[in-house]
Formats: sequence, C-alpha cells, structure tokens
Amino acid sequence: MYSRQCKTSIPLLEAGLDDRVKVLTATYTGLLENTYPPSKGAFKGNVVGFIEPIVKFLAQNNLPMLANIYPYFGYLCDPNKNLQYALFIAQKTVVTDENNGLQYSNLFDAMLDAHYAAQARVVGENVETVVSESGWPSDGGQEATIDNAGTYYKNLIEHVRGTTGTPAKQGISIKMYLFAMFDENQEGGDETEKHFGIFSPDQQLKYDGLSMMG
Repeated sequence: MYSRQCKTSIPLLEAGLDDRVKVLTATYTGLLENTYPPSKGAFKGNVVGFIEPIVKFLAQNNLPMLANIYPYFGYLCDPNKNLQYALFIAQKTVVTDENNGLQYSNLFDAMLDAHYAAQARVVGENVETVVSESGWPSDGGQEATIDNAGTYYKNLIEHVRGTTGTPAKQGISIKMYLFAMFDENQEGGDETEKHFGIFSPDQQLKYDGLSMMG
C-alpha cells in the first residue's frame, strides 16, 4: 500500500496536481489492539510494519488518514452493553480516561480518539483523521432497529455539527461521512450489512426528520 501511494503521488507532483488530487487510505478499529481507555489506542503488532510507513507518508504530505468508526460494533464488543453511550444519549460522563482525565459521554468520540492515539504512536500525532464511514444498521442483529439507527444518525449529525472536536482533539472539527446511502439487499456477510442505508432500495427515506438536517 505504501509503495502504491508513493508511485501514485509522484506523477501528481510532476503534473502540479498534488494540491488538487489527494492520495489517501483508510483504516478501521479492527486494526487496533487497545481502545480503552482511548489514550491507550495502539495498532496491533502484526499491522504496525505496514501502517507506520503509511502514516509517515500522510504526515510528510499533510494528508489525512481515513478511518471507519462504527460504535455499533463497539457496542456489541462492550461487556457492559451501554446503548445510551453508543447512541449519543448518555446523560453524563461514561468513561474517564485514567491517563489524562479526559471525559467521554459517547462512544464515537472515544473510538476516534483511540485512532488518534494509535497514530501518535507511529509518528502520526499531527495527522488529521477523517471519518470515512459511520452508521448503524436498522435490522438483522442485536439492537439493529429503525429507532436505534435513526437515533444514531440524527445524533451523529448533530454532534459533528455542534462540536469543536473530540476531548483529545479540541478545536479540530470532525469531518465525517455517513454509511450508507442505500440499504444493500444483496450484500453478503452478516445480515446487518444489508441494512445500513439511510434510504431503502426503493429510494424511500427510512428515518423521519433526517432530511431536514442537510
């Protein structure tokens, strides 16, 4: 991946297009071995060898890392199963990071800061993280319901619009893309993978009020 990025970036530099066409790559929480507390975020030992050169490349070229952040899957792996924390509706601090005292009331911020911590360990402290995917399934699994998915999408949008960053990256706006536009009724894998869409396959909006949020 690193060599491909280099080979792609050289022609862009030569053509003077490096400020218009960006060479990026994406990661996801499954590559981290530690996510709790967020400040202990670290890449798994078997991926450091290829992820570190990528992060260095991004840092040298002032490019962001893309990260897929799914509190739904984080919730499923959480032995405490705190649904309010995952859906942005916790009424108080749920996690206080013992290393720095930062407080978290939603799982999204905690997962994103774990990625930032992991990048910092491989010389990527100043590499911006753009959330390239985030969503919640409306069917097919535990807590995968229309109500929960609608709550997640609406609260995620409000959170990103209203915040000035995560607890560890205050003052840095969160850039985020929703996953996905449509349900994918022919998608393989777990049943939930078919139900991340904001729209159903017949192009009907699944969640009341979401269209008014832009």
